[in-house]
Amino acid sequence: WNDHYPGRFPGYWEIKSKGDAAEVFTHLKGTFGEPLGFSVRVLEALRKRPHDFDLVHDNQCLGYGILGIERMMPTIVTLHHPITRDRALEMEHSKSRRKRWSIGRWYNFVKMQGRVASRMPRVVVVSENSIKDIHTDMKVALDRMKLVPVGVDPELFTPLPAVQRQPGRLITTASADVALKGLSYLLEAMAKLRTERDDIRLTIIGRPREGASNDLIDKLGLRPHIDFVSGVPDERIVELYAEAELAVVPSLYEGFSLPAIEAMATGICLVATDGGALPEVTGSDGDTVLQCKAGDVEALAATIRRGLDDAELRARVGLAGRARVVDRWTWKHCAQLTVDQYREVLAMPANVAKLEKNGRLRKNGRV
Repeated sequence: WNDHYPGRFPGYWEIKSKGDAAEVFTHLKGTFGEPLGFSVRVLEALRKRPHDFDLVHDNQCLGYGILGIERMMPTIVTLHHPITRDRALEMEHSKSRRKRWSIGRWYNFVKMQGRVASRMPRVVVVSENSIKDIHTDMKVALDRMKLVPVGVDPELFTPLPAVQRQPGRLITTASADVALKGLSYLLEAMAKLRTERDDIRLTIIGRPREGASNDLIDKLGLRPHIDFVSGVPDERIVELYAEAELAVVPSLYEGFSLPAIEAMATGICLVATDGGALPEVTGSDGDTVLQCKAGDVEALAATIRRGLDDAELRARVGLAGRARVVDRWTWKHCAQLTVDQYREVLAMPANVAKLEKNGRLRKNGRV
């Protein structure tokens, strides 16, 4: 795969492993081939070194190679949310039958992920909402899933009271131009708000990408009022949050939302939709977040207006939002829960037998 030449076919001499062959084959079918190709490459590498590791932690690759690894070594997987939700939203927002066919073909890998996840003895999931959706969409047994939320460093993502907030400044994160992230709804809401006040500006953490949202920026005449920021350190991201009056997460669906808790940790008032796990993460409307219905431009514009017009509300919600994050969503908390899961997985009788076979247990039975 090459970002600059996505249709390039490699020479036969470049296909040097089963992983290479798997990636090329799936790419030729029009399917996202990285999960399968990567999992096969990792399996090939670990077959030579089972005695070097106690446990493998897969972060939502869920290619068929992971099943081979699990047969050989103790294995745990993290699933943030079922990609079936991404596929459904992309289908819903596609205007042509040909485009929907192409999307369905590209997302064909989700069938593999469901088969692999349902056969894993332990699946770590980041939210209760994702646990429910994974069980529904991927048929993973509820008793195999355990909740381990992700987190944020509250000492890095912290309020900067010395930085002055700019009136009308909004900030959001756009990691990809996909329907799930809801950027188009924010752009349309911004255009509506600019008919009422001319100080509305938007900082987008991410780089401009060709696609529907980039086209919409020009269609709505918003280009002069939007600043894209990418490739900067976290410290600069914190400063950007401190410069804005509101942070916005307009997503149609989230399995958790790291950008939401990063924003909340800085003390900025957050506007977020009720998509997916966002209510579970961000809390109650008017207390720790200003909440609106996902996929509703009018509701999003009204909620942003509500925040911009009430400085006392912004300050109170921002303060309470940070307290919620510090209490619940830190990396220290995430690390402790993850270690607890590692210990449980390593203690499973089937995994103790694997460790013994691989020479990873001392005579006293301890790792």
